[in-house]
Amino acid sequence: MATSVTPPPLQGPTAKEKKYDRQLRLWAASGQKALEEAHVLLLNDGAGTVGAETLKNLVLPGVGNFTIVDDRLVEEKDLGVNFFLAEDSLGRSRAEECCRYLQELNPEVRGNAINQNIGEFVTTKGNLNTYTLILIAAPTSLSTVLKKVASYAWDASIPLLYIHSNGFYSQFSLQLPLEFPIVDTHPDPLSTQDLRLLNPWPELLDFMHTKTHNIEELNDHEHGHIPYFLILLYYLNEWKSQNNGRHPENYKEKAAFRAMVGNGARKDNSEGGEENFDEAVGAVLKSLNPHSISSGLREVFEADHCQHPTSQSPNFWIIANALQAFHKTYDVLPLPGALPDMKAQSVDYIQLQNIYKSKARQDLADVTHRVRALERQLNKTSEVDEKEIEAFCKGAAFVKLIKGSPLRIAEDPKLMDWSAHATYVLQELENEESLITIYLALLAFDDYYERNPAALTATGQSRDAEESEQRKLKWSMTQYTDKLIEALKKSGKIEVDTEGAQERLNNVIMELARGGVAELHNISALTGGMVAQEVIKVLTKQYVPIDNTCVFDGITSKTAVLRV
Repeated sequence: MATSVTPPPLQGPTAKEKKYDRQLRLWAASGQKALEEAHVLLLNDGAGTVGAETLKNLVLPGVGNFTIVDDRLVEEKDLGVNFFLAEDSLGRSRAEECCRYLQELNPEVRGNAINQNIGEFVTTKGNLNTYTLILIAAPTSLSTVLKKVASYAWDASIPLLYIHSNGFYSQFSLQLPLEFPIVDTHPDPLSTQDLRLLNPWPELLDFMHTKTHNIEELNDHEHGHIPYFLILLYYLNEWKSQNNGRHPENYKEKAAFRAMVGNGARKDNSEGGEENFDEAVGAVLKSLNPHSISSGLREVFEADHCQHPTSQSPNFWIIANALQAFHKTYDVLPLPGALPDMKAQSVDYIQLQNIYKSKARQDLADVTHRVRALERQLNKTSEVDEKEIEAFCKGAAFVKLIKGSPLRIAEDPKLMDWSAHATYVLQELENEESLITIYLALLAFDDYYERNPAALTATGQSRDAEESEQRKLKWSMTQYTDKLIEALKKSGKIEVDTEGAQERLNNVIMELARGGVAELHNISALTGGMVAQEVIKVLTKQYVPIDNTCVFDGITSKTAVLRV
């Protein structure tokens, strides 16, 4: 007597997968894991709104931990710009109140509040050791806070973001470690397809011969459903037989090859042509290019860490070394295994998928074998996870090695080392559309408050006192930017007309002097969103972060990325 077997229940998405469904489609489970393992430190001074808004956009997607260091008590003026405070917060610790309300957004996130002066906090040995990434909200002390934290973060290879939000202007600068590799850069899916038509392997060639050996005798349905890159392989063989084994190399030859492929289509069928041959003709220019590696991957291969890995090398460099050995052996990169859509019969498409996936697994096994051999050679105590090797192999063509640079901090213009950036800044000053004037004015803004720290906490001033403070700030910033431009001209050693830039600078300075250290919530909210986006890129090591400063002009609604 037959017995019925109840199939196991289908496993639906977990509660976490449902909660984070949309973002998982952007950075996958690996990115979410990196985010949840992160601990972000916010050193909050001034109004503190942009810092809270940044954390909001990290708490919602599930950053693991955050810590706010802020010794201020909540004042009346805070309630109008910081939505993570309430009336009952008045007189209480701003760090604790912000932390409490931020955690309400996502109970899975752990928040910490430290009610301590940030200068004292950063100078206490060991206080910065546990954090994955550091945020500093301006204005703050350049000497006791920013320089110390920037120096520590550079030496410890910890990413740092310095954020301004002043009136209608905002800016943030990203200090990455000297070498910051990114494997999953999320390129255009169309650019990631590697059909390897100029370097086919036996299984692919066998399948091509099976489908095309009697191509003229096929009926219209079969002929019109040959996958387009099998068509290309077939006619490549024809071309090579007529051209001493050479494939089409220049544009003229590729045009002739396209004509050869196009002439193979049947025009006397019911459709008046064949879509698969149209696909083949359209793919000639992009699919028949000799293999070459990107400049980003070449930079990785040439790096000393790749050439001479050690037992202490991060997994990235172990895999990069193995991948370089694979490339030297075969003169190609591992096959990603993905196929584009095409006109084909389902059974043929599935078989092609299996051929490409099988080859991709073979290439992955080869690289993995090289990784394991290198691990044994270096006496590494732990193995690189195979999923990490697989991700590297799939994205190898688009790996990027970002070279970080130390944060530029305001000081005496004569002492600032602009090196190769001076020419770039001067050229930007000549560009009427550039936002470089906001960047330079904010350097002057930092310099003023470094020399006049009491102005940061001044409250209850009379109107005359406020106007006097604005005049002092405007005069100081004008003097500083004038000296800065002169120093840039000496360093850049080029003649530029900065008269128009001076006028634009004066307009920015007037606006900054009018607003002082005040933040506008809408500007800080927008800036916090942009900063959080860059933080997520850095924490997940996916997508390509800015290099290295982003400026926003809320008056003209323009954003620019400056490399300064």
